Amino acid sequence: MDIVKELGKLIHSGRVSTAASVISQHNQDASYHPAADPDVVVFPESTKEVSAILSFANEHGIPVTPFGKGSSLEGHAIPYNGGISLDLGLMNQLKTIEETDGYVVAGAGLTQFQLNDALKKHGLFFSVDPGAEAALGGMAGTNASGSYTVKYGTMRDNILDMEVVLPSGEIIHTGSKALKSSSGLHLSGLFAGSEGVLGVVTELTLRVYPIPEATVAARAVFHDFEEAVTAVVRLRTAGLDLARIEFVDAASVAHVNQFANTTYKEQPTIFFELNGEAVHLRQQMDRMEQLLKSFEVADFLAETDPAAQERLWDARHNLAYYYIQAAPTKQMLVTDVCLPISKLSDAILHARQSIEESGLEAGIVGHVGDGNFHIIAMVDFHNATEVSAAKQLHASVVDYALANEGTCTGEHGVGVGKKKYQELEHGTAYELMRTIKRAVDPHGIMNPGKLVD
Repeated sequence: MDIVKELGKLIHSGRVSTAASVISQHNQDASYHPAADPDVVVFPESTKEVSAILSFANEHGIPVTPFGKGSSLEGHAIPYNGGISLDLGLMNQLKTIEETDGYVVAGAGLTQFQLNDALKKHGLFFSVDPGAEAALGGMAGTNASGSYTVKYGTMRDNILDMEVVLPSGEIIHTGSKALKSSSGLHLSGLFAGSEGVLGVVTELTLRVYPIPEATVAARAVFHDFEEAVTAVVRLRTAGLDLARIEFVDAASVAHVNQFANTTYKEQPTIFFELNGEAVHLRQQMDRMEQLLKSFEVADFLAETDPAAQERLWDARHNLAYYYIQAAPTKQMLVTDVCLPISKLSDAILHARQSIEESGLEAGIVGHVGDGNFHIIAMVDFHNATEVSAAKQLHASVVDYALANEGTCTGEHGVGVGKKKYQELEHGTAYELMRTIKRAVDPHGIMNPGKLVD
């Protein structure tokens, strides 16, 4: 059977491609995992077309790997079994903005950058920010979160409804436009984080929020990271209206100084953001400074000017690029874990010791307000010694998290990189996940090899 010819009967043949350049754009994501070519790339324009494609693929046992912007970090979008790479980039319409009810309806191919650009004139914003230009469908697939999670929650917390095409081609909705519901099983929660192994998200109804009246950004420098994390716990339990709490270790601050022409103290640093009414924020900042007096703070700076705030956050936002600049011949391995905040300090200490033992150039950053931290390591994947060290570092950090009531991934997702930890983390619940996979996708066509076997 000529797959390309048959797909050309379902949608316009100009949106079915086997061109080498198109294949190479869809054989990898932003991770270190090896590339793998799809047999064909398809660009649907509607849910109806997605339904027809999945129905055809299901009938003939053809693997389907959904593709958004390719910004995932655990190999989610890499089609290791070949078949169809289903690019949802043309399904990027912003269909509805409901200011009164506080939601939008958007196509899965729209990015959060595009969404927020459109929302500005309405005085609204979408809170989930994974740091990269990611498609909303992909963000739902990995249950993305980011720096604003501490105040606004993860992707799962902000989804009211999703339109999903099942492997059979059937189209379902997982929720409604209501802010809450006690009706039925929580299908939105099931499909958010399912990484495309149960179906294809084509449309999302998402909560949006008023842009805060005022914002204050602050940077506090500590003598050691134990003090820094202890301070975070104290601020979190003091009732402060914190929107973001980000940690950057000393090694990472050194990279910022090298490539951003800054002169920050090269010590563990916490970046904060508070937002809300201006009068309220002044009271909050006074309270924060009082609380920080009981800690050994080497430096403290607060900014209200938007341009100054942007400069302040540069150390966190562009850090990955600074590591790449420092080691241009190597690849970046980024991994994440999440633990209860009370166990975070010891976990970061363990991670730092593991980095030193590995001999790799690496740093630690994280959304410490919700217990999530990342390791950025630069690795020569042609050097067997470095590859072995990277694997050992990765395993050490994950094993520690799982042994201390944490999870193998807080926001990057499972993909192929964390799949081997699923049974260890979830125990007998993992078999239930496999049962659900078999029930929804009996022919195993949806993103095979990811998340669950």
